[in-house]
Amino acid sequence: MKIYPINTGNFKLDGGAMFGVVPKTIWSRTNPADENNMVSWAMRCMLIEDGERLILIDTGIGDKQSEKFFSYYYLFGEDTLRGSIEKLGFGLDDITDVFLTHLHFDHVGGAVEWNHTKTILQPVFKNAIFWSNENHWKWAVEPNAREKASFLSENMMPLQESGQLKFIERKEDYQTDALPNIDVIFVDGHTESQMLPRIKYKGKTIVFVADLMPAVAHIPLPYVIGYDTRPLQTLKEKEQFLELAVDNDYILFFEHDYQNECCTLKRTEKGVRPNEIFAFDEYFGS
Repeated sequence: MKIYPINTGNFKLDGGAMFGVVPKTIWSRTNPADENNMVSWAMRCMLIEDGERLILIDTGIGDKQSEKFFSYYYLFGEDTLRGSIEKLGFGLDDITDVFLTHLHFDHVGGAVEWNHTKTILQPVFKNAIFWSNENHWKWAVEPNAREKASFLSENMMPLQESGQLKFIERKEDYQTDALPNIDVIFVDGHTESQMLPRIKYKGKTIVFVADLMPAVAHIPLPYVIGYDTRPLQTLKEKEQFLELAVDNDYILFFEHDYQNECCTLKRTEKGVRPNEIFAFDEYFGS
């Protein structure tokens, strides 16, 4: 097995929205905002080469939306999903599986594109199975008013219409038979049945923490993003996960941290906190 971080580009979101009830005077020490209170975030995905399977975890925001849509999110940087995959020597048609942690536009948008005449929306990865779960799919295609702007039908329905969409069955909070060498931790605070892949790799356990904790700065329990639909549930899930992670020496892989890719954890008098912070390839070797 070989794992590669995949950078798909960066965007900006309101700092207050990303840190909830935590005051700006505190969160701005680690995540400084610009003059419009916008903070920079990554859209970092993961590619797993495992035998004949090439598994992509999340897809970034994509490029098919309107200029008006993108004007809200201040995209920047030279990285793209296609460019990062091709830089590693792979093609889009080599992807066999796309694991979608959830269906918010910054996680699934890159899975769908216009055809060459811009008349039909189609999956970017022609040979891939797209993995979601039934609970989350229903939640996304029948969205509540709070999340409606994050669940865009053009990002989801082409996957179903293609026949390439499949569901991982949720039997309990920990699903152990998802994909080869990957199991799933289900969490419900951010959105219904978000899936966090847990991967055994080179003697370590890596968890792609998605939007349970978008960045290192979100490790302290009160740092819950304003986008979460059930913030008290997130608090409970974070506490349980962090205890599990520190007990088992997990490596956390961050999707949205603009500066930091990974960290380990330690217990302190203030609770579980980052131990070592590092780039994935520096730790495991490129």
